[in-house]
Formats: sequence, C-alpha cells, structure tokens
Amino acid sequence: MDDDKSRHAAREAALRYHRYPKPGKLEIRATKPLANGQDLARAYSPGVAEACLEIRADEKRAADYTARGNLVAVVSNGSAVLGLGNIGALASKPVMEGKAVLFKKFANIDCFDIELNEADPERLADIICAMEPSFGAVNLEDIKAPDCFVVEKRCRERMNIPVFHDDQHGTAIVVCAAATNALRIAGKRFEDIKVVSTGGGAAGIACLNMLLKLGVRRENIWLVDLHGVVYEGRSEDMNPQKAAFAQPTAARGLADVIDGADLFLGLSGPGVLDAELVGRMAGRPIVFALANPVPEIMPDLVREVAPDAIIATGRSDYPNQVNNVLCFPFIFRGALDVGATEINDAMQLACIDGIAALARATTSAEAAAAYQGEQLVFGPDYLIPKPFDPRLMGVVATAVARAAMESGVATRPVEDFEAYKTRLDSSVFRSAMLMRPVFAAAAQSERRIVFAEGEDERVLRAAQSISEEMTDRPILIGRPEVILRGCERAGLTMRPGEDFDIVDPANDPRYRTYWETYLSLMARRGVTPDLARVIMRTNTTAIAAIMVHLGDADCMICGTFGQYLWHLNYIRQVLARDGRHAVGALSLMIMEDEPLFIADTHVHPEPTPEEICETVIGAARHVRRFGLKPNIALCSHSQFGNLDIDSGRRMRAAMELLSLREPDFDFEGEMHTDAALDPELRSRIFPHSRLKGPANVLVFANGDAASGVRNILKMRAGALEVGPILMGMDNTVHIVTPSITARGLLNISALAGTAVSHYA
Repeated sequence: MDDDKSRHAAREAALRYHRYPKPGKLEIRATKPLANGQDLARAYSPGVAEACLEIRADEKRAADYTARGNLVAVVSNGSAVLGLGNIGALASKPVMEGKAVLFKKFANIDCFDIELNEADPERLADIICAMEPSFGAVNLEDIKAPDCFVVEKRCRERMNIPVFHDDQHGTAIVVCAAATNALRIAGKRFEDIKVVSTGGGAAGIACLNMLLKLGVRRENIWLVDLHGVVYEGRSEDMNPQKAAFAQPTAARGLADVIDGADLFLGLSGPGVLDAELVGRMAGRPIVFALANPVPEIMPDLVREVAPDAIIATGRSDYPNQVNNVLCFPFIFRGALDVGATEINDAMQLACIDGIAALARATTSAEAAAAYQGEQLVFGPDYLIPKPFDPRLMGVVATAVARAAMESGVATRPVEDFEAYKTRLDSSVFRSAMLMRPVFAAAAQSERRIVFAEGEDERVLRAAQSISEEMTDRPILIGRPEVILRGCERAGLTMRPGEDFDIVDPANDPRYRTYWETYLSLMARRGVTPDLARVIMRTNTTAIAAIMVHLGDADCMICGTFGQYLWHLNYIRQVLARDGRHAVGALSLMIMEDEPLFIADTHVHPEPTPEEICETVIGAARHVRRFGLKPNIALCSHSQFGNLDIDSGRRMRAAMELLSLREPDFDFEGEMHTDAALDPELRSRIFPHSRLKGPANVLVFANGDAASGVRNILKMRAGALEVGPILMGMDNTVHIVTPSITARGLLNISALAGTAVSHYA
C-alpha cells in the first residue's frame, strides 16, 4: 500500500511539473530588443533583407546572422520511447521536450523538438533531410531498430550537418568511457577481454561496434538476444547489424557462452542474468546491467558471488549510472562550434577519452555539492563523472572540436583552443571570464596563502585547485589528522609537505614565538600572557594574522564560518598598523548581463564622508584588476540634493572630498540606484552628470543598504558573488562569508595571491 501511495505521489508530482506554471518545458524568447520602430525595421522588413542577401551570397554566413549554428532538431517518430515502446509521435513529445531542456541546461544549445507521424524509415529520412536549412545538427531519438539504422544512414549520406542517433552512439560513448576505466581498475585490456552482450537493439549494437574500435576482437564478442545466441546461419529475427556479430558456434543460450566472460553488457530486460552465471565469469568481472528501470541483475546479487565485481547500471540510486547526458550535449557543443559536417568516429573516441579522463581527475567541488553524501573518488564505484560536473563542457567539447578539426570535418576551425576552452568554462563557471586577468596576474607571483579554517572541505578543495592551477602554496591551519581524512574522503590528490603545509595549533614549533608576538601587540589592550597562549592555541584567525605579521605567510583568508566583524576584530588587532586599515568590503556580483560591484557591504555600518571617499577610491582600483573601467555611483535615498537627510549629507561631503583629489575615474552622486543604472533616467533628472552610461559600482551610505542589495541580487537575481574583497589591507587579508563555495575561495585566493601593493 505504501509503495502504491509513493508511486501515485510521484506520478502526480511529475504531472504537476509538466503542467504548471505553464504547460510543457520549453518556450521561445527573442535575443534582440524589439521595443520601437527602429528595432522592428531591423528585425524584419526592410533590415532583414540584408541578412538574407548575405546568406544567399555565402551559405556559411547563416552561422553569423541566424541561430542555425546553435540550433539542434530533436527528432522522433515515437516508435521506441524509453521503456514505453511504440507510443506514437504525439505521446513522445514530453520526452523530446525533456531532451531539448537537457541540451540547453548542460551545453546552452537551443533545440526544437520535432515529432513526426511517419513509420516508414525511408520517408522519415526524406522529411528530416528536407529540414536541413533550419538546423545546425540533428539528434535522432527513440526510433525503433532496425529502422533507426536506415534513417541515420540515409540522413548522414544526404545531409551536410551532424546527424547523431543518441540512443545508439550516446549510449555507446558513455558505456565505453565506463568500460575504459573499469578495465583500468581491473588490470585488463580491451584486446584481451571476452564480452557477452544481451540486447540486439540499436544501443546494444552500437556499443559492440564502439568496443571494436577500442580494440576488442570481434571473435571475442558474443551477442545474445530474445531468441538466444546470434550464430552463423540463424534466420530468426536477424538483420545485417546483428549478423555482423554472428559466431560459428553450437552454443544457443546465455548460459552456454558466459563462462570466462570479462564484461557482461546488458541492454535488454530485467532478470536476464542470475548470480550463478555471474559466478562463472572471469575474475574481477565487469557487469554493466543497464536495463531500466529494472536491470538484468541487481547489484547486491552480483556482490553475493563476486564481491570484487565492477558494476554499472542505468539507475541513479546505484553507483556508476550510465547516463547519455554525459555525452550528447557536449559532443554537439564541440561539433556546432567548429561547424562540423558530421560526428565521426574520431569525435566519438575523443568524447570517450574526455569523459573517462575526467572521472580519473579530482572531483569538482560543484559536483560534490550536487551529490552530497556520495563518495566521488575514482574507483570501482566511480567510473564516470556525474552529469552536474561543470568541467564536462570544457573538457569534452574541446576534445570533440579538436578531433573534428584533425579529422577534416570542421568548416569553422578554432584558432585558439585555450581561449575556446576558457569561453566554454565561462559559460559554466560564470566567474571564469571576469577572473581571467586576476588569475593571469596571480600566475606571475608565488604567494603563501594561509587559510584559517583549514579543516573545511571547501577550503580543502580550493587548496587542491590552487596546487593545480596556480603557483601559490596553500597553508592550512587545523588538526593534521582531520585535514588528511578530509582529503581522502573528498578524493583529493594533494599531499602535505608536497602540495601544501599544515599548521597544527596544538603542536607547532613556533607556538612560543606566536603567543609572545601577540602579547607584545596586545599587552596594553587587556591581553594577559595566559590569554595570549589560549588565543594562539584556539583562534585560527588570530594565528593566521600573526603568521602574516611575522612573514610566515604572505596573505590570509578566513570567514568560512562565524561573523564577519568578529574576524575583522582580530585582523585589526594584528595587521591594522603602519598605515594599513580596513577601508571597506567590495563584492563583485556577476549576473546574466553585466557585472556589478557593491560597497561597503561589511566594514562600516555608517561610514563617514572620509570613509566613503576611501571606499570609492579603493573600489576603483580593484575594479581595474578585473580589466574593467570603473563607473562609480554614490547611492542614497537623497538624489542630487533633493533631501536634507543624513545619508545625503554624507554622500555630498564625500563628493566634495573626491573632487578635491581629482581621481582618474568617473563618479557621480548622490543618487538613487535606478538613476545609477539607467543613464536615460539620470539624464532627465540631472542632465549634466559627469557619469556616462550605467554605473558598474554602487557605493552606499550605510552597510544595511549595501548588504541588502548584495543579498537580494544573490537570492532573487541569481547573481554569483566574488568576494567580499577587503580593501585597505595591502591585499594581505580577505574575510569571506559562510555561504562561500570552493570556487569562490579559489577566486578570492587569486585576488589575495597577487602582488598588488598599489591597490587599496
């Protein structure tokens, strides 16, 4: 009864998801403004004629003037939909919409789902071929075998764009990526293994063909379908694709061919394989039971007879889910970006290599966050990366694009692969493009960056990335055994003494020097020797600050837990001297269109005019670190003197101080935030504003306003924060907030790890 209730609830939830707030999962949006007559004249008549004439003169220009270069047709006749069978074209539409959503989500590829009422494969191919002018590529989906072989063959022969049947080749690519790593773990080679496969459909045949390309010998492949072993001379339910794997044998059933098999590949149905048959396989067997939702054999039954077996399924509730989403968005991304005329063997093999290699690399922090509680460490239970690993785009699409170029099917070759991969990464890691100049500057220096909260998993992942991507050396404050356990649990490869250093507060040879130094700084501020000793054993922020003060580290990062001003208090005690002081906190908010800097979000609740002036100057200097020109608005509830209120008076006084200093950047105030961001509105209110265009830095008159805007942008506008950046401490200190991610810590490390003493 409980199972029935659960299934009913899941069904209702799925139906609600598809129906509300509007039916379906897709909509079309314009990418250009259409707000006035001029826009209309350019979008349609007469301006549209210019684009038409350009394409008529050179068809390749369609990629420049239309969406075709990023548009894929997801095409099906609904004859073999998931586990539902031949449900028809219209009933298949939710699946095709879903496929289009995955293209958009994972690779930013636009799609139209096209469901066709056509059962005849030749006529279906004719219809698809006739649509070539509309699309940059075609993804065939859920077409039954053997019709799918005919449709794909005809389309590939006649069309000059990539045609890819994901049920065949997408499955084959992900299966073979998993097999590549499974064999590596088992210590076996493709050339030597015996493969037994159940399932003579499109996916099964494609997997076997791909295994041949990877080195498996045809004579070592045994194919079994509903009617038994595929053998030479068999006539029942045969087609040329199956016949290619017919064996000269008297064996007729799965039990007759399973002995000594290294790899069982199941793409058939539930219960096909039993534990007794698994026990007859070779040592360290590889069992890929991929039937959905119930596999050929459940993993626990495999373990009963072969505890060391390497297992994959098609289910998300077991390790090693073989999911085509690891492949198709990214192979199409690479193909579209170079204008490939087809997706060939070289591109598919490159896709396999990229996926397999990514699983062997350290797991990304983003994937770990998306799959909390799972052990994402390369091994028997982690053969292939997770779909939400954001590195898939850059790694796989770049490999595919390169293979397309090397194999001669690219019509728009990539000139700079490093820049291309950076662009792909920036579409996933939204901070990547803006952070490029910061990371480039960081690469020119070697800094020792001490993390006060060295036991935090986010810190550990950031330290791993620093050791891989930067020249700086991380120093982690914490208990060594906890840090090492955290590295092992997260699958990190960095090692203490080689890639990073550990400071153990309970057992560091510099302890006496540290507490005596802290005492000398704080003796006249109520700190006793006993208190200094305790603080240097327990307060990791104070320890990090002392390390920077004594030159044992070049800069420090703290704040992954606790309150910002608590950390700032200890930093001021130790490091706010010799003219250094905390000017303000600057947050970079990365949104869909343009970045926006917000200050002061944390340091001064009610800044004085002098503090506001310092914040503006410091913000301008830091904005330039990102390769941007500062355009700064001083924001208040008062607008250009229309209210005699405290925030307005302080902002006007700050404006006077700034004018006296004649800074080399544009600023204006005091004004409302809408006037700061809308130059047309500003020009109506204050025609002689010295600020041109929208502001990219908003400096507020109090911390409540700045922090409120920062949090609203994060929570409601989907902004990604880089920061807060603590200005005024010679770039030696940054205090983050508890919501920061591992990627955010890496970004702050690049900012802290750059020698920029001339910045505020």
